[in-house]
Amino acid sequence: MNLYGRSLIKVDDLKANEFFYLVKLATTLKHAKQNGVEVPELVGKKIALIFEKPSTRTRSAFEVAALDQGAHPVYIGPGESHLGVEESPADTGKVLSRMYDGIEFRGFTQESVEGLDQAADVPVWNGLTDMWHPTQMLADVLTMTEHTSKEFGRVVLTYVGDGRNNTARSLLVTGALLGFEIRIVSPKELTLEDTSVLLAKQLAENSGARLVMTENIEWGLHGTDFLYTDVWLSMGEPEEAWKERIDLLREYQVNEAMMRATHNPEVKFMHCLPSLHDQHSATGARLSKLMGTDGVEVTNEVFSSQASIVFDQAENRLHTIKALMLASLRGH
Repeated sequence: MNLYGRSLIKVDDLKANEFFYLVKLATTLKHAKQNGVEVPELVGKKIALIFEKPSTRTRSAFEVAALDQGAHPVYIGPGESHLGVEESPADTGKVLSRMYDGIEFRGFTQESVEGLDQAADVPVWNGLTDMWHPTQMLADVLTMTEHTSKEFGRVVLTYVGDGRNNTARSLLVTGALLGFEIRIVSPKELTLEDTSVLLAKQLAENSGARLVMTENIEWGLHGTDFLYTDVWLSMGEPEEAWKERIDLLREYQVNEAMMRATHNPEVKFMHCLPSLHDQHSATGARLSKLMGTDGVEVTNEVFSSQASIVFDQAENRLHTIKALMLASLRGH
């Protein structure tokens, strides 16, 4: 397996065997870190971390992964570069690739990260855009493998909520690529565009994946192994859209009744975070009152339950991102 020099801009940049290879490498790196026997292999490498959007997990995962491996990460936060204002993504990519060995980008548009990648002479990694969240998918699949004894092709994952966002799109294509059953349960007003669905169907023809897109909550839940949701309004969307979004998605909140409706006592709850599951954040407090419940896209009861594996997902961002950097920069 040779991923040396490769970028990761969208989920289907990887073949299925390459995806599973990175997950396996991440497992090895995770065990090495936990046992205190990790060997730094990126000593002297310099990593540019470009963030148009603020972040907790993505920034921390890239920084700690780089530091664990002996590399030097440089954080370039919102408003701290000319990217997209006085300078095109292509020009920024040309400049940074003469100074850095790898570039991470977390921002608003897919066009920006693609422009960086097309111009740069070093690997570029998409930490999140409006279209794709591929590094999250690596962490999610690692987490799923840790919490199921099933053959991966028999796993069922159901995503409930806004079916148009980057997480839903990435999950649909990941399931199609890797060959498990992926269900997107959302109101018809919030379904994915035809191009993403067509891509998923094409990938599923080769993998044998089972793809389901439905408004029917009960049908979408039955027998699922992993129940996944995300916030209902993405960064960059106008705040005034919250009321309309809540009206559309109120019935799609993940709660105890929804967990029971899976008819699977072993079902696990997943979320890419941050989550508005209680009133201990300013946005959570305001929107919980608007919802009339404790929590928005998920109740605190589910989020804090034994079925919740959200913090395993969060930790696994570190290990999978480390695997990605090693594979790209050292050819592992």
